[in-house]
Amino acid sequence: MINEKGNISIQTENIFPIIKKWLYSEKDIFMRELVSNAADAISKLRKLADIGEAELPEGYKPRIDVAVNKKEGTIAITDNGIGMTDEEVKKYINQIAFSGAKDFIEKYKDKTDDQQIIGHFGLGFYSSFMVSSRVRIDTLSYQKGAAAVQWESSGDTEYSMAGSDKKDIGTTVTLFIADDCKEFLDVWKLREILKKYFAFLQYEIYLTDENDKDKKEDKPINNTSPLWLKNPKDCTDEEYRKFYHEVFQDFNDPLFWIHINMDYPFNMKGIIYFPKLRFEFETMEGKIKLFYNQVFVADNIKEVIPEFMLMLKGCLDCPDLPLNVSRSFLQNEGYVEKISNHITKKIADKLQLLYKKDKENYEKYWVDINPFVKYGCMKEPKFFEKIKNIIIFKTINGKYVTLDEYLENSPDKKVYYVNDEKQQAQYIRMFKENSMDAVILNTLIDTHFISFMEMQNKDIRFLRVDADIVDSMKDKANTEEESKNLQEKLEKIIKEATGADKLKVRVEGLKNESTPAVILLSEESRRFRDMSRTFGSGINAAELFPAEETLILNSNNKIIRRIAELYDEENRKEDAVFAASHVYDLALLNHRQLEPEAMARFIERSNQLLTRLL
Repeated sequence: MINEKGNISIQTENIFPIIKKWLYSEKDIFMRELVSNAADAISKLRKLADIGEAELPEGYKPRIDVAVNKKEGTIAITDNGIGMTDEEVKKYINQIAFSGAKDFIEKYKDKTDDQQIIGHFGLGFYSSFMVSSRVRIDTLSYQKGAAAVQWESSGDTEYSMAGSDKKDIGTTVTLFIADDCKEFLDVWKLREILKKYFAFLQYEIYLTDENDKDKKEDKPINNTSPLWLKNPKDCTDEEYRKFYHEVFQDFNDPLFWIHINMDYPFNMKGIIYFPKLRFEFETMEGKIKLFYNQVFVADNIKEVIPEFMLMLKGCLDCPDLPLNVSRSFLQNEGYVEKISNHITKKIADKLQLLYKKDKENYEKYWVDINPFVKYGCMKEPKFFEKIKNIIIFKTINGKYVTLDEYLENSPDKKVYYVNDEKQQAQYIRMFKENSMDAVILNTLIDTHFISFMEMQNKDIRFLRVDADIVDSMKDKANTEEESKNLQEKLEKIIKEATGADKLKVRVEGLKNESTPAVILLSEESRRFRDMSRTFGSGINAAELFPAEETLILNSNNKIIRRIAELYDEENRKEDAVFAASHVYDLALLNHRQLEPEAMARFIERSNQLLTRLL
């Protein structure tokens, strides 16, 4: 019978409280560490059995049990793994950071590989003191003739060891939960933590509430065979959708997915989903879950997951990840970068394949995936190079075209676009009447994407449909002298009507005779104001850089011509100015919203017009 007292071997007196308080970022990580250790113990035993150095009990089935007793204030984690002898307890528990996993791998390095063992550092056990006032270990080694051992400590450097009455091989770690951590005794909270970290652990986990007399059916809380472990060829579309709903609690089906299954140059498996976006603001609210040997590590680790992928959802299991001691952060940036680059390549390859093999669905998905694709192009040059030829644009005629296809019908290398189909309806109609096309760019990211595309293609210029009157829309019916006289007269009338002395007025003969006037805004002016609003710099862009708006009056329109004629009649000059004011406001309404005061004047003037008619 063992009866021993001693001190835990550490180098620095104050390192123990540092481990307990600062090594881990969140308190619930204690459960991740202890259950991971339990899984390691099972893996070690199974490996020894595989190589003939251990004999498994009859009917052996690996499992981990977590039992909570709120009345007694305890949580017990039990495994039926390798167990420990008294010497091993002294070595692996009493000497902090002497990792049993690391020692095991070294001993059996020719017969096993470390990817099957989760832990490497030997510090995980001590995370239990983050939530416990006292911790007890009861363990029985698989070795024949081994005696059961009990180890106990109250969270300082002192421990006690004695014999244990444990009968089955394996280890039970019992936590006596501290007063300030009693929330962990809630069985529902504990279930939530276990599901968070071990939803897909390779060994079954059972959670028991020892105070519940009506114990439910003994079912594991985890899925030991996540879909990413299967060969992609053996997975059905229905299985992919079901797994997506299970993991992300999203009732909507994903658009499509990518199954990653590789062993070289590094080991990585997983499934990445392209979700259907309900709102544009969801574009950066995805979730990529990162696993290490089926143990959850973190969401959206940016070193591994390229930033532009963060709108996506998925699971990635990479046993090769160079984790730090707390298994929460990454080391070896060069290696991690290779993993990130490979993920980027897989995404690009999938999009290319979809474009070539299933273009109809690619176009259908574009409304949801285009913010992701555009953001990826701007953030990752390699990604842009791979998919630049499959970036498509929806046109005002309802077709999808690549940039090259659009430019085939644009000899001046100008790409006309629409960002608000309702507001710019008049301009769209003019484009269609003149057999011209424009692309629709109406997402939040398009303002930046336009500038990006111009940088990549120096000879290409993007112009909004209200930036200029295209030559093909004009009809030079008037002589040069007629046009000059009309320009001077109408400019005078408009400035008298609006009081806007600095307003640019231009008279053009348009093929569309039904349109009295349109407002143009220079592309440079519009972009500056948009950027100022986006970044909220506090600069009043409207005051510092007034909008370069130009009023285009259509000399082929009957209303415009009549206004010019009435102005020459002394008793109708006021009517001409009145009508000119209304024409100007109508043009503004087709261009943008009126200011409150201007809208009030417009409504009042409209009522006056109705009164005159009736």
